Order: sequence, then structure tokens, then C-alpha cells
Amino acid sequence: MVICYLGIGSNLGDRRKTIKLAVKEINDLKDTKVIRLSRIIETKPAGGPSGQAKFLNAALKIKTNLTAFTLLEKLKQIEKKLGRKKTVRFGPRTIDLDILFYGNKIINRKNLKIPHPRIFEREFVIKPLLQIL
Repeated sequence: MVICYLGIGSNLGDRRKTIKLAVKEINDLKDTKVIRLSRIIETKPAGGPSGQAKFLNAALKIKTNLTAFTLLEKLKQIEKKLGRKKTVRFGPRTIDLDILFYGNKIINRKNLKIPHPRIFEREFVIKPLLQIL
């Protein structure tokens, strides 16, 4: 199994409930197990349209036998199930699930970049991630 780190964020609806539902959905994926969840922190939006609500953010450590591309596909399905709709870039969303690290892999494809390219630019990713490393 591969150790992965995920970023989770929400700024629409019942943010805390949505994050908890996302964690449950991830844990329910075949050949995947949640190992650790960081504290959930509240942060200001980074970029995107002005006037957005604050985000709740967390990081998750998982073990999985899914490939990075299959994991990405499953995370997108979870986002859709939990009500995410594609709008403007960095806009408000019910849930955002990002693969931050996938084992020691480096992937640089159009639809998937690992490590996530903006990890070190965003305190709302770094703080929760440091809690579970």
C-alpha cells in the first residue's frame, strides 16, 4: 500500500459536516484506509472571486492500493456526490479534495501534478499537513 496525503477544503454549506462526509467516503474506497486526519482550521480564501466565505481546511493521511490516477478519479466522484459544481477557478465550493503527495512519486501530467504544485504557497495546506506528517 502507498501512503498518500490529501488536502480537504470547504467554504459552502455545512463545511464541517461536508469534510466529515468526505473523510468517510475516502475511507470507504476499495483498498483505501484513512490513517490520520488533522485538526480542521478556518482560513481566508486564497485567490478567486472576492466576497467568498472562509474555508475550513484539513489534511488527511491515507494508505491505498489505488493508482494515483484512479485515486484522483475517485476523489472527483466524491466531490461530485457531495455537491461540488465547477464554476470559476478558485471559486467557492462545497468540497475540494487534492492529492498532495502520493508515496514518493513525482507526476507531471496535465490533469495530475504530484507533489501538488501549490503546497508551499498556502499556509492552509502546510499547517494541517505538518500536524499529520
